[in-house]
Amino acid sequence: MTSAASVRARVKPLRSLLRGASLLVGLLILPSAVLAYADLLPDRLDIQTLWSDAPQAELPHVAHQLNHGEALRIVAFGSSSTEGIGASTPAAAYPPRLEAALKRALPQFAGQVTVLNRGIGGEHVDDMLRRLDRDVIDAKPHLVIWQTGSNDPLRGVPLDHFRAVTTAAIQRMQEAGIDVILMEPQWCPKLDATPGAYRFRDVVREIGDALDVPVIRRSDLMQEWIAEARLTRKELFSADGLHMADAGYALLARAAADEILRDALPETVATASAD
Repeated sequence: MTSAASVRARVKPLRSLLRGASLLVGLLILPSAVLAYADLLPDRLDIQTLWSDAPQAELPHVAHQLNHGEALRIVAFGSSSTEGIGASTPAAAYPPRLEAALKRALPQFAGQVTVLNRGIGGEHVDDMLRRLDRDVIDAKPHLVIWQTGSNDPLRGVPLDHFRAVTTAAIQRMQEAGIDVILMEPQWCPKLDATPGAYRFRDVVREIGDALDVPVIRRSDLMQEWIAEARLTRKELFSADGLHMADAGYALLARAAADEILRDALPETVATASAD
């Protein structure tokens, strides 16, 4: 006859095995259970703190303002393409159109979005560096869109100097708590005819990759607008062959608005509506 002690001796390992199996199953189903009952959790519990595969904002300061319902200030920094040379009126330049596009896309923030135009025609990187504090940092923006690299090849700025100064200026803005988006030089007949001009475009892209800063690829966009018959060349370019015209600035503003929304609110599908 089997003793009670011997039965317990055989059952104990079995119980341990079953407990281990139960623990393993529990760990496997935990993610599904959390997601299935997420609507029962407190409103302020952030599931991203448990599972880190949700997309992260590339513009954290902009994201903070939007997520907390606070005012958003943007500085459009650059040269003539930012000032709006080639546009029929100042209101047709890209910064005012950008402000309007963001207000349409984010109606709950319509009275809290401001885009300051800090573009001065003809400037190269050293000119812009000299007014970085006054026109950009002192304005305390949450985001700067820096359009650069167009005049530098026309004025003989060395490529390595452009790279070093641009990189240092971006880092200064970031240290001041400002998000940065770069806007590369335009595609246009005058730069087509300038040897080495598009190396500055390439360097802007390389800096963006190195510093994890988004880049509005204006050159590619402009060629796509022509290829897709969204604009004719006459509609895209002003008569001087360097600057954009009203229709080009309108599309550029919408592209900039879409870039901001993608980078600040990656979990949304918000886009800037047409004019």
